[in-house]
Amino acid sequence: MSDKILELDQVSKNFGGNHAVSAVSFALKEGEIVGLIGPNGAGKTTLVNVITGVQRASAGRIHFDGLDVTDQRPFQAARRGLARTFQIVQPFPAMTVLENVAAGALFGGAQASRAEATAAARTHLEFVGLAAFADRPASALTLSGRKRLELAKSLAMKPKLLMLDEVNAGLNTSEIDGALTLIRKIADRGVTILVIEHLMKVVMSLAQRLLVLHHGQLIADGVPREIVDDPRVIEAYLGGKFAKRVKEMQHG
Repeated sequence: MSDKILELDQVSKNFGGNHAVSAVSFALKEGEIVGLIGPNGAGKTTLVNVITGVQRASAGRIHFDGLDVTDQRPFQAARRGLARTFQIVQPFPAMTVLENVAAGALFGGAQASRAEATAAARTHLEFVGLAAFADRPASALTLSGRKRLELAKSLAMKPKLLMLDEVNAGLNTSEIDGALTLIRKIADRGVTILVIEHLMKVVMSLAQRLLVLHHGQLIADGVPREIVDDPRVIEAYLGGKFAKRVKEMQHG
């Protein structure tokens, strides 16, 4: 049996004449933490949208957990164990923190009843450090709290693969450290994680492997130490000075 949980084969997404994603192929192994990096407009979020069925692939095939899921809808992706967070965090503001997470459990099909979903939601809120805010409206949370709420909602779907889109954006250093600790704890549960991230310090410390997109094309796939030495990645994304600084950070 293959240990690959996700496989993309020549996946493309076009918007008219704009090739947002062009013939991308890669695989994720069970239990991996993989970083997806690239300049703004490289196609990272579009690729996640295609994988989760938010947008339909223009070409290519997607396999998840042994099934061809190329034409799946978002609710099907969630119920198969393919969860994601969003770059712009938008909880249901009029609902409580607890109700937001319980809704995730019901939508994802992880719990059969509202009572079961509510009980599971409390467990997930405890895990992400939001138990004390369970009965407060989601609109009362800080940005860091809303990011943790997104994680709790995703975990309520019992994911096999969790895709995190800019989960650290807008956070301070202390909040980022807390988020990384949470991500590692999630990975320790056996969840495969794909992290879209701009902060190289974050992905270098977190990811076992990096995928690099540029103009919708996958230009590199390898361990972090290889990626920062790749001339194509340096030219397209890192820049020579930054690549040198990252390598010094690794050896420091």
